[in-house]
Amino acid sequence: MNQQKRRLGVVMDPISSIKPVKDSTLAMLLEAQARDWDVRYMEQSDLWVRDGHLRARTRGLTVRDNVTDWFDLGEATPEPLADLDVILMRKDPPFDMEYIYTTYLLERAEDAGCLVVNRSGSLRDVSEKAYTMWFADCCPPTLITRSMEEIRRFLTELGSIVVKPLDGMGGRSIFVIHAGDPNSNVIIETITEAGTRFAMAQQYIREIADGGDKRILLIDGQPYPHALARIPAAGDNRGNLAAGARAEGRELTEKDRWICERVGPVLREKGIIFAGLDVIGDYLTEINVTSPTGIRELQGFFGDNIAGLLFDAIEARL
Repeated sequence: MNQQKRRLGVVMDPISSIKPVKDSTLAMLLEAQARDWDVRYMEQSDLWVRDGHLRARTRGLTVRDNVTDWFDLGEATPEPLADLDVILMRKDPPFDMEYIYTTYLLERAEDAGCLVVNRSGSLRDVSEKAYTMWFADCCPPTLITRSMEEIRRFLTELGSIVVKPLDGMGGRSIFVIHAGDPNSNVIIETITEAGTRFAMAQQYIREIADGGDKRILLIDGQPYPHALARIPAAGDNRGNLAAGARAEGRELTEKDRWICERVGPVLREKGIIFAGLDVIGDYLTEINVTSPTGIRELQGFFGDNIAGLLFDAIEARL
């Protein structure tokens, strides 16, 4: 008797707009296809719930590891998403109300027996910057507040800080402020929208200049044994590839592994099968769960099938 194919759905931004050479979602889809899974493509606009049942217009998706011609889509077909085995929620931030509404819809598929990666409720709970509060012993001195005065006091205490919005991505709106900087007030006003929005401030970690901002991938709570170090471009403080940083492959340090031992089991318990920790020096700075990246770059440095490790973990949960 032939075993029935696994059926995978993916919710993502338009696949036509990705950068295939570096896109982790494409790496996942290539692995699913290599395993002979039936892959179905969706965007947020394809989803709806009728009388409590989640349905979507899905399209068959064929992918190729080609930088100019990486996909073909079939005709749209309405179907209940309870018929899928797995759904990859790979919509990029911003983490806004539309994103949150999407997780509510996907939770109906979970209730019907579908595995959503990552778990819908945990995508809402594990806010990528704010969730570091639960691991304060792993982090540099960190402040989350709307208060401009509190941020000024934090700057005076530490001398140099990084400030960033809680909902940003890709290095956007990240500022380094040094005590005495004449632009500090306007930066703090901008980042908090004059005290009306929460923002994060952290001690500036000087090791970013040489050691970079390391991305460590966690697969079902276990770290991949190498990190992707993102070294800021000259004249920039941001360790983000989207902001022009240079990538290097690194071995995990003893402190990196300790951080993973603290964070990994908690994320696994929450159904976060794929996550990316950001570590600068010896400090955890962010926990990325919405649409973590780094697979393609790390596979390029070390040759391991990281997407294969992820799908091994997914299959173990089915």
